Amino acid sequence: MCRHLGYLGPRTSVGGVLTDGEHSLRVQAYAPSDMRGGGTINADGFGVAWWDGDAAAHSYRNPMPIWTDPAVDDVLPQIDSTSVIAAVRSATVGMPVERSACAPFTDGRWAFSHNGVVFGWPQSMADLWSEVPPVDALALPAPTDAAALWVVLQNLLRTHDPESALRMLVRRVLATSPKARLNFLLSDGQSMYATAVHHSLSVLRTDSVTIASEPLDDRPDWIFIDDRRMVVATTTDLTISSLES
Repeated sequence: MCRHLGYLGPRTSVGGVLTDGEHSLRVQAYAPSDMRGGGTINADGFGVAWWDGDAAAHSYRNPMPIWTDPAVDDVLPQIDSTSVIAAVRSATVGMPVERSACAPFTDGRWAFSHNGVVFGWPQSMADLWSEVPPVDALALPAPTDAAALWVVLQNLLRTHDPESALRMLVRRVLATSPKARLNFLLSDGQSMYATAVHHSLSVLRTDSVTIASEPLDDRPDWIFIDDRRMVVATTTDLTISSLES
């Protein structure tokens, strides 16, 4: 399974978000602690999105392993942001390993990552996909379950607030793929929304908020998020609620 993290707080180095901590996202890529459902490392690409004073999310993605890209140490540390989403990828068998398949996916102010798998894809998502406008379906970023989930979520965000859209997406995917692993991470640069479904998720709140598939260090104040939970974070507030409520 993939790994992702989100940061929201004082301005910090985008590169540092990827590499800080003895169990940083870069370390998790080659030495993950919890690979539920298969896989051993996250070597099928990575990506990072950040916001820089405007409404749009900026991103950098590479289909190569994160530990092979010199930009992580040479370029990304020169970029500062108050909000970052990053992901490393372990591709599901049969899905392509290419830049367009790497999270985070971005559109305008939104950035999205999926840590998990939808079993039975694409058949299990056929009903949801039928509601996507044809022009959006034709713009599918990559032939993967994560990219398809992103297109469906974009459509839901047009008529629902982010929390409601994510809850609806989880509920409807689980209705046709009950064992799907649906750890979602969504941000507009001001707020972060995360779900934990059949996979690990932890949160650290200090003067910032970090949401991560696995803790980045051994500090005892990491909060383990139980299954079927939704996390909503801003710079001033953190709420954890049941996805089944």
